[in-house]
Amino acid sequence: MTSKRDFYEVLGVHQQVGEQEIASAYRKLAIKFHPDSNPDQESTERFKEAAEAFEVLNDPEKRARYDQFGHAGLEGAGHAPHFQDVSDIFEAFGDIFGGGVFGDLFGGGRRGQRARRGADIKCQVTLDLEEAARGVSKTIRFDRRRKCRACDGTGGEPGSTVESCARCGGQGQVVQRAGILHVQTTCPSCQGAGKRITVPCSTCRGSGHETEPVTLDVAIPSGVDDGMRVRLSGEGEPSPGGGPPGDCYCFIKVREHSLFQRDGQHIILQCPITYSQAVLGATVEVPTLDGRDDLKIPPGTQLGEVFRLRGCGLPDFRGGGKGDLLVQVMVEVPHKVSGRQKELLRELAELENADVTPQRKSFLKKLGEYFVANESGDGQAEE
Repeated sequence: MTSKRDFYEVLGVHQQVGEQEIASAYRKLAIKFHPDSNPDQESTERFKEAAEAFEVLNDPEKRARYDQFGHAGLEGAGHAPHFQDVSDIFEAFGDIFGGGVFGDLFGGGRRGQRARRGADIKCQVTLDLEEAARGVSKTIRFDRRRKCRACDGTGGEPGSTVESCARCGGQGQVVQRAGILHVQTTCPSCQGAGKRITVPCSTCRGSGHETEPVTLDVAIPSGVDDGMRVRLSGEGEPSPGGGPPGDCYCFIKVREHSLFQRDGQHIILQCPITYSQAVLGATVEVPTLDGRDDLKIPPGTQLGEVFRLRGCGLPDFRGGGKGDLLVQVMVEVPHKVSGRQKELLRELAELENADVTPQRKSFLKKLGEYFVANESGDGQAEE
């Protein structure tokens, strides 16, 4: 293939689909073009192409860069898909097939004794809106397994013997048939270990691992939003067979703010002003994520009108510009007024009756026409 096709076109999905639809589409293509059932070079290239598309679209950060910049956005900085051969694809995406015959097929069938990658760990990081805006370093704590010190990860009691698995002959794999495919799967008796422990370790009960608390500092980039995740490569669970460890995914939770509402990169603020400020105009002080700022209210401002302070929002976590602060003014009506205020308001009411505003004048004109039409009988319903 001389040029890369659109990744959504490769998987046969539209741009708005979720992670489950992307994974499902990839499963179907991976099975359709699997090299075991399609030994020709074209099918192998299709198999690799589908894997590259899945690697990008299944990763929120890479997918966001691809949606904005296309293939050019994946160049450099470790964003581009990197598969040297088919076995790398099995290594990377075996977990999405959920076990069973096809799970083992894509998780280790062609790799023989190649150890499986460790499981991923999930944790949550809670941020204030200000922290999400400027980026922050957070300390996270979670539990992770490590190699048992008592048995050095063997799972057997020190001094005990370890026997080869009788079912797989110590290979850790057995051959099964799935339609036209001959699939090499993990041995169900020894779970791929190729051996059987005669006396389990009393410390880890034969698992070969024990749990320990882990404390890590994670750098949260500026502009992250609720539900995004930060990946800590290699900080997940260890591999049960000595392979590479999994990753730790820190899911972002942004607390609700007492003043601001978030809309992507923009933030919204409802700012109360008085009736006189709305009519005469004023300069009011408003809060921003970076401190205080002045907002000019022009004369004749209407209830609910929105003013924009450019660049006072949140940065784009992908490296773009900052959003804006949208200030929506709300005219406050006081519950109690002084005697002098009542006097002035009555004078104002008298002036309003004499000198109506253009909007008021238009309304009164329509109201008069409505009454005239009804009095003449034009607006009465027929019996």
